[in-house]
Amino acid sequence: MTNTVAGPVSGPGTRRDRLVVVEDDPVTRSMIARYFAEQGFEVEEAATGAECRRALKQRPADLIFIDIQLPDGDGFDLAREIRAASAVGIIFVTQKDSEVDRILGLELAGDDYVTKPVKLRELLARARALLRRRELERDSARGRTVITFDSWLLDQTRRELTTRDGVPVRVTRGEFDLLAALVQANGRPLSRDYLIEVVSNRDTDVGDRTVDALVARLRRKLQPPEGGPPVIVTVTGVGYKLGVRTDARG
Repeated sequence: MTNTVAGPVSGPGTRRDRLVVVEDDPVTRSMIARYFAEQGFEVEEAATGAECRRALKQRPADLIFIDIQLPDGDGFDLAREIRAASAVGIIFVTQKDSEVDRILGLELAGDDYVTKPVKLRELLARARALLRRRELERDSARGRTVITFDSWLLDQTRRELTTRDGVPVRVTRGEFDLLAALVQANGRPLSRDYLIEVVSNRDTDVGDRTVDALVARLRRKLQPPEGGPPVIVTVTGVGYKLGVRTDARG
């Protein structure tokens, strides 16, 4: 039987991300559900694939955690079925830690793959990073495809960075995600903890040093014109912000 776990709400009209935890072990399921509810998610528990289907039929979810080994079927098959009908974010949370299972899960339907024992803080970071990428994709679909800042263009749909003259700037996934977050913030400072969540995705050892290293690499690649303001500015005691103005267009 499904169980809905309530969490704190930030204020009137605040929309919480809806999460379904599909896990047959009641201790693990309750632990994850309680933690994410405390972090502001609306959480529903499902012990089987059938319960998950019923929960999604009642209301769509933003994110689903799926265990591969379920009492009434294979988690891979469940994820593939869900993915065929929805663009919901899917993270496998499972005991199976073989590289074959990981690759299979990500190729079939999953956005991420986390092995047990579950590290709740890491799972939260991955979940928020995934939801943020989905929001970025929705923004792009609404027309905010290309954002210009100083001498560069950031194409959120193609995930490409170029100069205004069209010369491509090679960036890694982590560099792109971090830069996109700063550009989206449009001058608002972002904390290191927030940026850790942005770049965590499938990396297991992400911390302050990782963020600082990504910023250092981006600064080398985004040298401002002589006398121009730096593209990425350090905000002491907080993190980083974009140091130039942006212009979004379709």
